[in-house]
Amino acid sequence: MFENKNSRYITSGANETLSIHLQVLLWDLIDTLKQGKSIEIDYLQIFKFNHIANNDKYNLSIIHSQEVPPYEKEYLFYVDNPINEKIYVIDSEDYETMLLSQEY
Repeated sequence: MFENKNSRYITSGANETLSIHLQVLLWDLIDTLKQGKSIEIDYLQIFKFNHIANNDKYNLSIIHSQEVPPYEKEYLFYVDNPINEKIYVIDSEDYETMLLSQEY
């Protein structure tokens, strides 16, 4: 899964919602998980973005997860425009697509 870096796409909704920096970060998190080879990577990667209020150090939590096999890791960041959103990244074997959960 997630071997075809040449065929990566993003829907218009995800492109409008995520900065280019966050888009690249999500692809990098998937690539890093894949390179670790300590866990099998699922065709569906889930990223939950949550705005953290009243915190001087961080204002965005990103939880990266998959269902099979179970995996979850949280990352904390400071960004200019924190969002509350769920992003799916799906590998269909021919191409990989990043989309908002409501676009699924």
